[in-house]
Amino acid sequence: MSNEVKMIILSTDNLDESIEFYSGTLGMPLKFRDGTHFAALDGGAITVALATSVDHPIHGQVVVGIKTDDVDAAAKAVEANGGGIVTQAYNDAHERRAVVYDNKGNGLVFYSPLPK
Repeated sequence: MSNEVKMIILSTDNLDESIEFYSGTLGMPLKFRDGTHFAALDGGAITVALATSVDHPIHGQVVVGIKTDDVDAAAKAVEANGGGIVTQAYNDAHERRAVVYDNKGNGLVFYSPLPK
């Protein structure tokens, strides 16, 4: 199974203010924005995502986004080794994903693009 950390997801209650902070203060260019609830900024090798409670997988926590070639197997491996499942693997409009906790309670999102 191939896993690659691609994103960190931060909580916000005001997307405009957070975008301004990360873009204006830290110079991270905005990659894309989804309404008033999600934005992705270019953090170099890692995307910095800002999400309100509408789109954040575990609002209030920093969550690590891990691109994997097998979402189901990654989630099962976490559960089998002391972690827990928050949201079982499912397909959304663009990707398959699962939300889990590691063995110390840290949030992870496994995702894989859906075949086109």
